[in-house]
Amino acid sequence: MKTFFNVQDLGPLQAALKEAEEVKANRFAYQQLGKNKTLLMIFFNNSLRTRLSTQKAAMNLGMNVIVLDVNAGAWKLETERGVIMDGDKSEHLLEAIPVMGCYCDIIAVRSFAGLSDRDYDYAETIVGQFVKYSGRPVVAMETATVHPLQAFADLITIHEKWTELNANPSNQPSHKRPKVVLTWAPHCRALPQAVPNSFAQWMNAADVDFVITQPEGYELDPKFVGDARVEYDQHKALEDADFVYAKNWSCPGVKNKGNYGKILSKDASWTIDSEHMSWTNYGYFMHCLPVRRGLIVTDDVIESPHSLVIPEAANREISAEVVLKRVLETL
Repeated sequence: MKTFFNVQDLGPLQAALKEAEEVKANRFAYQQLGKNKTLLMIFFNNSLRTRLSTQKAAMNLGMNVIVLDVNAGAWKLETERGVIMDGDKSEHLLEAIPVMGCYCDIIAVRSFAGLSDRDYDYAETIVGQFVKYSGRPVVAMETATVHPLQAFADLITIHEKWTELNANPSNQPSHKRPKVVLTWAPHCRALPQAVPNSFAQWMNAADVDFVITQPEGYELDPKFVGDARVEYDQHKALEDADFVYAKNWSCPGVKNKGNYGKILSKDASWTIDSEHMSWTNYGYFMHCLPVRRGLIVTDDVIESPHSLVIPEAANREISAEVVLKRVLETL
């Protein structure tokens, strides 16, 4: 595996989930793979879980780790071609990238969407240059349009909980496949679509009954929606759900490119509270974190025994380790 951006890069999901179980049982079993190898983690944006989990995963594999905050500890980087660099940006990404490649064996990049130019964001202009010019395998730690390490961790979490439920005769589900619902929720800021895009992509590839619910105008790009059922009635969507994944995203601009990145609604009726969860099949609440309490979800839901937000975060280490292990095996 030379790049990791999408679910297809990982291959068969059942094999990946099995590998995740093995890694979780013994996180230090593959340290010989990373010995004398270096991971360079490049952050164009802030991070907590991604930074900590990916660095921990690399250390579990015996790797050296270099962390570069582009906006805090490096020259300001120009990303556009054909510009006269007479402003505050001292170095071009096209020189910086191959230099970075000289110092590592794998590059992991985190770069958010600008939310002003849909074509620029959805072309993955920044991370695409790392793939083209670094000469190293590139792992996405979130890009303008996808967050695959998060989605993989989400899938691991659902798989673990569903396996646990099926192993207990007293609360064994009546259906074989879990119903998973991705629901839009309100927010005070315009957020990218990377997390919902990847979650949708990965759930479509998994053995689940998958539903997406959002207000009109928030339709995700069809290439990520795939075969998911789209439901504009949140109540109807949440009925009998086993897992509820709440997430805000700004307008993806599918129906109207001029609305890309805009907030079209702050409808508080979409906030996940105990009433919403009562519509489900004793469902479990999920969110990638950080989460705005009172906007995305109420305190009683996120603090309930049916909240999976901490196990999800913990599984970020496992998803990252499986991915880095796969990349190291190809070096």
